[in-house]
Amino acid sequence: MLTVQDLHAYYGKSHVLHGVSFAVAPGEIVALLGRNGSGRSTTVKAIMGLVEGAGSVRWKGRELRGRKAFEIAQAGIGYVPENRDIFPTLTVQQNLLLGCKRKPGRWSFDDMYRLFPRLQERNHTEAGVLSGGEQQMLTLCRTLMGDPELIMVDEPTEGLAPKIVERVADYLRELKQRGLAVLLVEQKLTIALEVADRCLVMGHGQIVFDGTPAALRADAAIRKEWLEV
Repeated sequence: MLTVQDLHAYYGKSHVLHGVSFAVAPGEIVALLGRNGSGRSTTVKAIMGLVEGAGSVRWKGRELRGRKAFEIAQAGIGYVPENRDIFPTLTVQQNLLLGCKRKPGRWSFDDMYRLFPRLQERNHTEAGVLSGGEQQMLTLCRTLMGDPELIMVDEPTEGLAPKIVERVADYLRELKQRGLAVLLVEQKLTIALEVADRCLVMGHGQIVFDGTPAALRADAAIRKEWLEV
C-alpha cells in the first residue's frame, strides 16, 4: 500500500533522513520507534509532503513526491500531527465536520462519540478551551472523519494522563479491527508493542531495525542502543 524508498529529508542545510526505506501493507499497524531526534516525525512529515526531500514515496503504486499535502490527504492518507492543529475558535462538532469527506465514509459522528464519549459531552464547546487530552481525542477523530485508508499518528499519547492513554490505545485497536493501515510514531514502548504488527526502529535518520514486536522484545542490544535512556 505505502512504499517508502531511499527517502531523504532536509531542514534547510540540515540533512535529517538518510535513505529511509520501508513499506506498510493494507491493514497493518507499523510502529515507528526511536529516541527524540532520530527522525521519526520528519519521516511522516516527508511522506505528507511537508518537508523538503528526495527519494520515492509510492501510494498504491503512484508516486506522491512532489504532491501537495492536501492532495496526499485526498489520496487516502490521514495525518495526526504531534501538535494537534485543532481549530480553536470552532466547536468540537465543527472541527469534526471540517474533517468530513463530501461523500459519506466508513466513520460517523456516532463512531467518534462511542470511541471518546467526552467529545459528545463537549460537542458544542470551542476546541480552544478543551484540555490537552480532549484536543488529542478531537484531532484523532477529525482525521478519521476524512475516511483515510492509512493513518499516520505522531506521538498520540504524549503528555496525556494514564486513563486517556488507555482510550487512545482503544482507538488504535479499533482502527486495527476496522482494517485500517496505521503508521504509529510512539514513545511508549508498551503500547507500541501491544498494538503493532511490526516495529521499525530509527537512529540517526535511518532504519536500524525492522521486525515483529516479539523480535524487538528479544533483541536487548537494539533496545539498549537505540531506545532505552
